[in-house]
Amino acid sequence: MRRPVVLALIAVVAVLAVVGIGLGLARQASLNAQPAAGPPTPTATPVPSATPLPPAFASPRLYLDPNTEAAAAQKRLQQQGDTAGAALAARIAGVPTAVWLGEWFQGDRLVTELRNDIADARAQGATPVFVSYGIPNRDCGGYSKGGLSADQYLPWMRTIASTLKGSGAVVLLEPDSLAMLSSSKCAGSAEVRLPLLRSSVDLLESAGIATYLDGGNARWLSATDQAAWLERADVQRAHGFFTNVSNFDTTQRERDYAGKLSSKIGWKHYVIDVSRNGNGWTGTWCNPPGAALGESPRVTEGDGGKLDALLWVKHPGVSDGSCNGGPAAGVWWQAGAEALATKAKG
Repeated sequence: MRRPVVLALIAVVAVLAVVGIGLGLARQASLNAQPAAGPPTPTATPVPSATPLPPAFASPRLYLDPNTEAAAAQKRLQQQGDTAGAALAARIAGVPTAVWLGEWFQGDRLVTELRNDIADARAQGATPVFVSYGIPNRDCGGYSKGGLSADQYLPWMRTIASTLKGSGAVVLLEPDSLAMLSSSKCAGSAEVRLPLLRSSVDLLESAGIATYLDGGNARWLSATDQAAWLERADVQRAHGFFTNVSNFDTTQRERDYAGKLSSKIGWKHYVIDVSRNGNGWTGTWCNPPGAALGESPRVTEGDGGKLDALLWVKHPGVSDGSCNGGPAAGVWWQAGAEALATKAKG
């Protein structure tokens, strides 16, 4: 009778051993699945990848507009026998600057202006840079107030896009249009502007025109706040953004700021206005007495960074407004031009 009992006990022990081994393996597997003791592994922040963009500047040479305020002043001063004044105006007139388009160019006059500039730029083998400056409630009641009505704006932009199609032109879309939306003076403007800007980007980029949106400047909004406005204006569909237009920050300060801004919106490209930043910020944005001409404009696209060009967007010698002794905004101011040139380095 003992043999069956012994055999039964052996069987029970074998079963318990198998169960024990199974439980041990399961526990070990569970332990292996747990992270080792120590500090938690930090989560990496994904860096947005830039979508490859076609070149914005068809030619590294920038278009020299023969019909600027400086060119007109040079001619007028020569006729008056003021050779010194004419020479100073010529110094500014000889540098490529952007062509500004506003409500003063409409209909056939707008088409004629654009076609003439395109023809001149082709003859020079250069890239023309245009600035659209007709957004409704422009400057929100400031020195440069004006603009088109909301109903007029997109037909006006369609004319620009269709006329410039195939020209290799670059358009800077509405300086201050986004950065100013943070001001109480512009209350209610966002609801009108943002849809117009989004549609304008689509119109221009669909026509093959490299388009840059308003990126403000380093002393205005933070990069985070400016990035939020750019996103709402569909910057992802544009070529990029511009900074420092009609302002005075040094090139390095603007490059630092623009780099931060670019990193927050998918590494978009940018251009910087260097027309009057030779001495940097001197305390005021409106006809500052200490300002100086900036470095010569040039295309930097292809150098491996996101900076596409340093441009003369604002026309040196043209008043910011009736401040610090200047005439109305947009009017040639010879004394101001002389001050800019006198203080320029080199």
